[in-house]
Amino acid sequence: AGDLFNTSLPPIDLIKEVSAEFEKLRRHDIEVYLIPGSHDFSPSNKTMIDVLENAGLCINVMKYREENNKIYLDFTVDKTNCKITGIYGRRASLEKEQYKKLDKSNLEKEKGFKIFMFHSLISELKPDFLEMVESEPLSSLPKNFNYYAGGHPHFILIKKIDGYGVLAYPGATFPNNFSELEKFHNGGFLLVDVVEDLDVKYIPIIIKELESFNINVDNLDPEEAQSKIIKYLNKNVNDKVVTLRISGVLKNGKVSDINFKEIQNKLSDAYVVLKNINKLSTKEVEKYKSGYSDIEDIEISVVTEYSGKSEFVQFGDTISLVKNLMHELNLEKNEGETNSDFEKKINSNCLKLLNLEDVA
Repeated sequence: AGDLFNTSLPPIDLIKEVSAEFEKLRRHDIEVYLIPGSHDFSPSNKTMIDVLENAGLCINVMKYREENNKIYLDFTVDKTNCKITGIYGRRASLEKEQYKKLDKSNLEKEKGFKIFMFHSLISELKPDFLEMVESEPLSSLPKNFNYYAGGHPHFILIKKIDGYGVLAYPGATFPNNFSELEKFHNGGFLLVDVVEDLDVKYIPIIIKELESFNINVDNLDPEEAQSKIIKYLNKNVNDKVVTLRISGVLKNGKVSDINFKEIQNKLSDAYVVLKNINKLSTKEVEKYKSGYSDIEDIEISVVTEYSGKSEFVQFGDTISLVKNLMHELNLEKNEGETNSDFEKKINSNCLKLLNLEDVA
């Protein structure tokens, strides 16, 4: 139910790998039915899934026609006579427009075993940690389907809903970031059996074991903090994925005074170490946090205070210079732009701001 890829234009090597796996399924007479997710589409409405479908490796079940500002979905019937349809996901939840136009009456009247695929967070099922994420009301989905295969939000849910059927989210096949690793430890998928009723089981995919450390160093100096962290790293981490979250407000010094290289050496047997120090700060930083609630106000305050001490005072208006540099460094890569071209553009723009084009 999407996302198959993380971008609408994935690297060639990744496309080759995915195509090879789909081809294995085809050789074993296993069909793949899907819908594109929000990451699978480009702003210009292009998706690599069209290429895979044209090669006969999968079937995109969002087949529809639009008449008189209404969308009519068609069913794809598989070899077991299961009827499948659905609505793809779009960036910024643009699929909302598809749901508004959707004619649900014919879908709800259709007889037989039916699956509806969707790539949206449902408002009534929203967990607390996704409170701020855009969502669709349950009423957007057509009723009377046996199974609703959901994609998009990364959490696991299997719920039978009166008037609808079993609605399920499998979560990610592998945790997507630090907090997901902490929360879920591993990814997985849902296996759905049709017996007297639907039997839906979550099957975990455990590639590596996980070891999590959450260490608070509040009111310690950097040396004391480092000693406490090393003392806590007393578990066997051999070939494991390690998450290391360090939090607290140091009573003096800087965060960079903590020797993270030595801490890393303590975990050298791990498969990989992921460090998170977002909630580690100093009293000086906390002073700005307490004085301002808006991130832009904090940035301006810090830049203003330190601009006079900057080595770049020769450039005149240091505050404008810093803001312009931050803007350039915050640019995102355009669709179709290579990494190399993107890096050259960023470098060129920054050197121009610093009047260092000739030096480079």
